[in-house]
Amino acid sequence: MKKNIKQILSIFLIMTFILTACKSSDNDTTQNNTDNNENISDEYSEINIDWRNNKTNIIDDKYRTFYEVFVYSFYDSDGDGIGDLQGVIENLDYISDLGFNGIWLMPIMPSTTYHKYDTKDYMAIDSDYGTMDDFDKLIAECKKRGINVIIDLAMNHSSSQHPWFLEAVEYIKTLPEGASLDPNKCKYVEYYNFTTEFHTGYTQIKDTEWYYESQFWSEMPDLNLENENVRKEFENIAKFWLDKGVSGFRLDAVKEFNSGDDKTNIEILTWFNNYIDTISKDVYIVCECWMDRVAYSKYYESGVDSMFDFSFGNSSGIITKVVTGQSPASFYGKNLVEAATTYENYNPNYINAPFYTNHDLGRTAGYYAGENSEAQTKIGNALNILMSGNVFVYYGEELGMKGAGKDENKRAPMYWSTNTNADGMCDGPPYMENVKMKFGSFEDQKDDANSIYNYVKDAILIRNQYPEIARGVTTYYEEYSNDDICVISKKYNDKEILIVFNISANECEINLDNLQIGGKNCSELSVLGTLLTSDKKIKQDGNSFKMPSYSILIMGQ
Repeated sequence: MKKNIKQILSIFLIMTFILTACKSSDNDTTQNNTDNNENISDEYSEINIDWRNNKTNIIDDKYRTFYEVFVYSFYDSDGDGIGDLQGVIENLDYISDLGFNGIWLMPIMPSTTYHKYDTKDYMAIDSDYGTMDDFDKLIAECKKRGINVIIDLAMNHSSSQHPWFLEAVEYIKTLPEGASLDPNKCKYVEYYNFTTEFHTGYTQIKDTEWYYESQFWSEMPDLNLENENVRKEFENIAKFWLDKGVSGFRLDAVKEFNSGDDKTNIEILTWFNNYIDTISKDVYIVCECWMDRVAYSKYYESGVDSMFDFSFGNSSGIITKVVTGQSPASFYGKNLVEAATTYENYNPNYINAPFYTNHDLGRTAGYYAGENSEAQTKIGNALNILMSGNVFVYYGEELGMKGAGKDENKRAPMYWSTNTNADGMCDGPPYMENVKMKFGSFEDQKDDANSIYNYVKDAILIRNQYPEIARGVTTYYEEYSNDDICVISKKYNDKEILIVFNISANECEINLDNLQIGGKNCSELSVLGTLLTSDKKIKQDGNSFKMPSYSILIMGQ
């Protein structure tokens, strides 16, 4: 019995040893497999290139990157609290260093208001802003830097203090009741839309039976742009400013030239565009037509260069929708192509005019909240800047300024410094509410490589390095795009670039097998640049990429 027990114990010990050895061997095998998997994942390598030293390739044509300046709130050179033309001159290097080669000046002509859209004299400079000599100097200094200047031209209405309107009203007040207007006695009665019948959007002349159209405000009487004499006035006005050296015009409120009548409005634009062409085909015209894409695209029939692309801008626009996740990232690429196709149908020579925000809209930093708000503010700017056409950036967006609600808040002083008494700081428009900024001032951001300011500067730099971005025909790759990723290419002449966007808070992996640019697979393309909103890099393994949150990759031949 004892012998049997010893045999059983011996067998048990042997089996235990064997099982232990097997288990140890299995663990070694598992560890080896894990190591192999780690080696596979390590085949991704970080993309590290010094793309900022690449040469720029800026073509001297109508394609520009514009900076919208509200002079009143930009830079005060004389200490009166109001921005001025000399203040713009003193900051041309700031604008140029950001990469802008175009400036849109909001109205600079004499006016009764801070915003100056009610013009008293179409061939003069508002005294708040300086003198005509200051304007001449500004144009000269811009030309030295390769910057084109376009100015706001409010043809839809004048100020109620304009001599045309004052003389017309003075004449009307002399008329007996029931009398008709006689343009032979006062030609200016045909410059505006006078009637004895009340209509919505009309204002009565005190102590008379007469009304005048004033769709925006009683002190902004609407001009009659179907009148030949009015057209001659604006032909002279346009030539005056072109002779001064401006490169074009931003036309205000073109859908209100004859409110509710697109056909007439397009005819008016056709007249103006044709006249400008007789002076020079290099003059640039961009129009504000605040409607949906289907409506404003028709205005390209007039032959004007650009219509502001309202479908992408604002808090409800395509850019904000994809950045906030209300729409998939693919929605951005799909709409780039759809918009281009629509505009081209009306004018094959169109130049799109994308913008993210402007003086009438809440600023973009207010569109986003939470831990990703800074990254979203950055990439939203990039989605605008990397669009085709002439991109417009509103002053201060490069700093992530805030401002919403009443118009005055949207036109707050340029955030040069947190010190409101610092050189150049403006007081801002009357009745502006206190606007608390979310991100740092220019002083705070300029030396921070990860700031919104330097991110926007990088985005413009890439745009200036590759003409394909502004001028290229866009192809959208639906099969590679999804909720988080959007893939497009842009081709101009014989060159093509690929742009991959991760418009999400997640790291995304994308395989671009079978996608070729210029006959080359992605693994054979050069990385032209990356735009990153964090310290995480984009990683590549052949045709596969790992894209950190809110990142952009640009590749080309």
